Order: sequence, then C-alpha cells, then structure tokens
Amino acid sequence: MQSINRRTLVGLAAASPLLGLARVALADDECVVFNHERQAAVTPDQALQRLMDGNERLLAGKTINCDLRAQIQASAAGQAPFAAVVGCLDSRVAPELVFDQRMGSLFVARVAGNFVNTDIIGSLEFATKVTGAKLIMVVGHSNCGAIKGAIDQVQLGNLTATLDNIWPAVVATKGVAGERSSKNAAFVQAVAETNARLAARNLTERSPILGELVDQGALKIVAAMQDLGTGRVTLLA
Repeated sequence: MQSINRRTLVGLAAASPLLGLARVALADDECVVFNHERQAAVTPDQALQRLMDGNERLLAGKTINCDLRAQIQASAAGQAPFAAVVGCLDSRVAPELVFDQRMGSLFVARVAGNFVNTDIIGSLEFATKVTGAKLIMVVGHSNCGAIKGAIDQVQLGNLTATLDNIWPAVVATKGVAGERSSKNAAFVQAVAETNARLAARNLTERSPILGELVDQGALKIVAAMQDLGTGRVTLLA
C-alpha cells in the first residue's frame, strides 16, 4: 500500500506542473482580446462552444481572471467580438459573467424579457454583418419578472408597451396544467422558454440580412435558458 501511495504522489507531482501550464495556457487564450483575424478563425459552432465552456467554468468555480486594464488598452482601437447575446435586464444574468467572458468578446443587448424589436435586430445586424460576430444567443431565465408581468398584463406607464412584446409568447404557450397566471411556476417557465424561442426565430424572419448569414453558414442563432438557482445555461431545442 505504501509503494502505491508513493507512486501516486510521484505521478501527481509530475502532473501538477503540466496541469498548471494547461491552466496558464487557457487563461492566456481567454485573455487575448479578439481582433478581426482571431474572430475570423472562429466558426459559429466554436463560438457556441466558447460560451458553453465559459458557463461550465462559472459553475465549477474556475473562472479566469484577466488584466482588464490591459484589455481596455488592447481593444481601444477596435472591436471584433465572436458572439452576441440577447438577454434580460435582470441584474443576475449579466452575460459577461454567466459565460465568463471579457472585454471585446461579446456584443450584448439587454431588455426586460429578452425580446427582440427593430432596434435590437438592427443592432444585431451591425454585430454580425458589419462586425463579424458568428453567433447570436437569446437567453431567457427562470422566475423572470418581465414574463410574469406579461402573463398578468401589468399596466404601468411605459412598461405596459414593453411587456406587450412578450404577449405573443403567452398566447403561444399551450398544454401547461394549472392556471395561466404568474402564480403558476410551470406556466411562467414555459412562457419564458417560448419567448426565447420566438425571439430567436424572429431574428431570421424579420431580418433578411441575418437569415442570409444563417443560410450561408456564417452565423448560428440559438435560444437558451439560464437557471437563476444554479447559473447553468441550457440550450433549447
């Protein structure tokens, strides 16, 4: 038993420097600010994997720390993010944190209820067609206040018009047991998922530019949900 333990310790000691180097290499790669050459080398599928890998680092407690001041200087002359995220206004769902990304990596459009309208779609056309982002991810989240407000048809100043953008998802959500109100957690979750899917679909239906990029294989658009209790992001079929 003692000889086995010694061999194990020797093996771990030998491996530790290699593991350390691997972590340094990963950190170095993640901390390099994206330029157009680096962006061009990323495929849409690789862009999606980068986001999901970042979320896994968050869940594992292994987020990467970079010198943000150095990144500010490196990105000052221009930007070339590899992806764009449409997210909710909620303070707990900041994409840069959820996906463990840094300066110059993501375009982010946020609005209560993560829906898309003309302004956001135009912004995403800039992010992709003009600037070259390879992925758009629409991310909804559990227990969303905007979704609840839309379900209950809340009347409050300009918020009423904002929530009207989510109403199509409320109407489209069928087959959930129980009352169709914000008191039904299963219905709220189902509407949030429907809303994220509809927003992703609207991007190509309302933008020939984005549709063409998808058809060419230059862009991938996906919908996803974040669990507020765990931070995990799950892709929606």
